[in-house]
Amino acid sequence: MVDTTGREAVAAVWRIESARIVGALARYTGDFALAEDLAQEALAEALVNWPRDGVPHNPAGWLLTVGRRRAIDAFRRRSALDDRYSVLARDLGEGGVAAGGPATEVVDSEPLWDPDQVDDDVLALIFIACHPVLTREARIALTLRVVGGLSSDEIAKAFLTPTATVQARITRAKKTLAAARVPFAVPSAQDRHERLGSVLSVLYVIFTEGSSATSGPDLIRLDLAAEAQRLARVLSRLIPAEPEVHGLLALLELTAARFPARTDAHGHPILLEHQNRLRWDHAAIRRGRAALDQATKVGRGLGAYGIQAAIAECHAVAPSVDATDWNRIVLLYEALGRLAPSPIVDLNRAVAVSMAQGPAAALDLVDNLETSAALANSHLLPSVRAELLIRSGRTAEARTELDRAIALCGNESERTLLTKKLADLT
Repeated sequence: MVDTTGREAVAAVWRIESARIVGALARYTGDFALAEDLAQEALAEALVNWPRDGVPHNPAGWLLTVGRRRAIDAFRRRSALDDRYSVLARDLGEGGVAAGGPATEVVDSEPLWDPDQVDDDVLALIFIACHPVLTREARIALTLRVVGGLSSDEIAKAFLTPTATVQARITRAKKTLAAARVPFAVPSAQDRHERLGSVLSVLYVIFTEGSSATSGPDLIRLDLAAEAQRLARVLSRLIPAEPEVHGLLALLELTAARFPARTDAHGHPILLEHQNRLRWDHAAIRRGRAALDQATKVGRGLGAYGIQAAIAECHAVAPSVDATDWNRIVLLYEALGRLAPSPIVDLNRAVAVSMAQGPAAALDLVDNLETSAALANSHLLPSVRAELLIRSGRTAEARTELDRAIALCGNESERTLLTKKLADLT
């Protein structure tokens, strides 16, 4: 019988400590791409040794030391016995693992890393993985790989993408960063502010795909959404003075709070008006409201993520759909539209208007979006328009819109819901 304890320990330690390990190795070597490769080699060695020899007393220290030993071996192979190699060799010192020695010789007395550098290492890692020189897809893959600790297979499964495609994106991303000579360092205060939007956008995209999957059989991918929440919590601790970091965290927490009630036992979607609010995660609601309060305290007014969190809070505190403060939600969407204009914001505002003022007023807003290129291939516009037409008694037109929404919808669970709605009309 195969002992899986060692492999489970590897997975657990890697998920918790991978960002710190990669960050520490990048700081030691000055080479982000090499650091990620070294960490992966240490992980592979742990998968072989730990099930056979047992889990070391200091598992994270074991992984870091193996990675540093691999770095020395790499510099030796390159015949680059320069100052970097000398520093690395001296860092190992007494109690470390001599180059070429067995990995199981890791001694707990060796410091894992400089505790004053840990936060900076992880923060630098996040900003590098989300660097603007990379494509959006590459930023997502690299963030999940080096900051989240997910394997290429896990990332591919989450986004329904071939593993080879994910691996190619990660490889190209590392080459791009090397070609652009992106240093492993926390950006300056000015650069950090400019690049923070890219970081938050990546986390938001990851969460959005987890909370409302664009394709596949499941409406919600809990593991992907949870990973985005975890990374947002890490970021809020690393940059506590940035209001939008807290705003994003609040939005993710308040949105995820509704997950337990969004699907039935068979995974079919449950619309907001039919959800059992007692099933909402009220601990997540408390965390989200606390994060939103923090965003208000450290900022001069809410940003785009903070406003969306305020909208989510309106839903979270309302005892029912009818008791929701729809007028406040309309005002918040108007503010969001001025701050971060987009057709999706306008569509959501139309839904809020329909609840506050009736479907007729909302239909005019939705009809104005028909020419939007951003919504041309989305099922959201026809599905919202169908709902408004149903409430207006225009059943024949609603059926046409539902047919269009079904044809455009890529998620099986949502498509099932739309098909049922069409059948009920018929």
